[in-house]
Amino acid sequence: MIFVKNPALGKVKTRLAQSIGNEKALQIYLYLLKFTHQITKNLTCDKAVFYSDFIEQHDLWENETYQKYLQSGTHLGERMYQAFEVSFRKGYEKILIIGSDCLELNPEIIKVGFQVLDDQDVVIGPARDGGYYLLGMKTPLRFIFENKTWSSPTVFEDTIRDLTHHHTSYDILPVLSDIDREEDLDGIDLDNLA
Repeated sequence: MIFVKNPALGKVKTRLAQSIGNEKALQIYLYLLKFTHQITKNLTCDKAVFYSDFIEQHDLWENETYQKYLQSGTHLGERMYQAFEVSFRKGYEKILIIGSDCLELNPEIIKVGFQVLDDQDVVIGPARDGGYYLLGMKTPLRFIFENKTWSSPTVFEDTIRDLTHHHTSYDILPVLSDIDREEDLDGIDLDNLA
């Protein structure tokens, strides 16, 4: 499952936009979407895009390759839980969710995430900002998505605490960086985003 925001000026990468402006932030978000499409399109698993506001039928996510859904819920945790619920009801046994903010993510890490779920209940890929770039599970665990301050530096730590408290087995993938602030843009040529 890939969680995305519908790309609209002033609605994406809002923290980043505070320092580089809405136009550049939208450019960067479109670049991140293309990158995420690139690393997921050839994966040998079913793929679904969950849109924030409306389902876009004619965009870079090909209808033949990607199932398309609308996120539902009032906060990020609720929206992710609902997406897991929908997908588990379809009969899937191992599900991963990723966002579209991580230029360090690659197909290998996603494959390893699925492999971890052969032996563990949960797999989590921590982001340097204190959140996570990937979460996977074999059954929908509501507690993971409750009592969190989303988009804060404590999300990963709070999630691990909950998993331990509920005696849920898990494994942790490598720490990667999300693109959320201007300092996360090191190495990206803002003038030549394709």
